[in-house]
Amino acid sequence: MSPRRAGRPISMTTPTQSRKLFVNLPVRELERSVQFFTRLGFRFDPRFTDASATCMIVSEEAFVMLLVAERFKGFTSKQLCDTSKHTEALFALTATSRTEVDELVHRAIDAGGTHAQPPQDHGFMYAWSFYDLDGHHWEVLARCEGGAARA
Repeated sequence: MSPRRAGRPISMTTPTQSRKLFVNLPVRELERSVQFFTRLGFRFDPRFTDASATCMIVSEEAFVMLLVAERFKGFTSKQLCDTSKHTEALFALTATSRTEVDELVHRAIDAGGTHAQPPQDHGFMYAWSFYDLDGHHWEVLARCEGGAARA
């Protein structure tokens, strides 16, 4: 069954308006998180940065707001997830090659992150994952051409 909008089916092939994505994540220590993600190669937008929050630039269309836990709590009435016991979500980032996947995960581990899952080669896609300093689960993946991950 196809999804519906106002009683009408939504075509899965109809182009939609391009939108920017902002993911908000609670962090324990903002400066440590900024240092961690800086070591992974990410930059931050100073226009959305203060003592309790910063905006990590993933791409021109995707951003991650890192907010100290107390500030994050102001945006929800629910309890925060204890990431040492529960998975709140999987955050997936693309890479251009298997080598780039491996390099990004190695940088994350060197910066204090921990391994989440072992590398996985699905033939059409290669992926590896890590937990950041606050236990958020990040998956890095590269699509494979011709059934084998590019080096």
